[in-house]
Amino acid sequence: MQRRMLSKEDEAAVGNDELEVRREDQDKINKFSRLHQRETLLEEELKSRAKEKEDLEEISNELELTDEDDKIPYKLGDAFVMLPLPDVQELLAQGTSKIEESVSATEGKLRSIREEMESLKVDLYARFGKSINLET
Repeated sequence: MQRRMLSKEDEAAVGNDELEVRREDQDKINKFSRLHQRETLLEEELKSRAKEKEDLEEISNELELTDEDDKIPYKLGDAFVMLPLPDVQELLAQGTSKIEESVSATEGKLRSIREEMESLKVDLYARFGKSINLET
């Protein structure tokens, strides 16, 4: 986080316009903070899901090079089970589709959080102007 000194003009403006923080303002600030934390967690989750999907697609591509008759070790829980190639490919396709569904649901949550954050930003900047920094 970068800190900077206020210019003389900004310092004078803050001193003259200092507003009292009302309870509803503090609630909005707290809500913005909670939403920002959730946004960060969801972004990390999306990165993780994207990596999982990429790994499954890479495995699927590698399996295309194997013989149909080969048994492939597939991890179920903590154990590996030897399964025929078509079964493994089907399981990988199901895993990929589950990840895609999860990603789209997470993106929807992220969109709604960002919309709510923008609304709070508008309200708080209208009330406090330069006196508050909500840039994330």
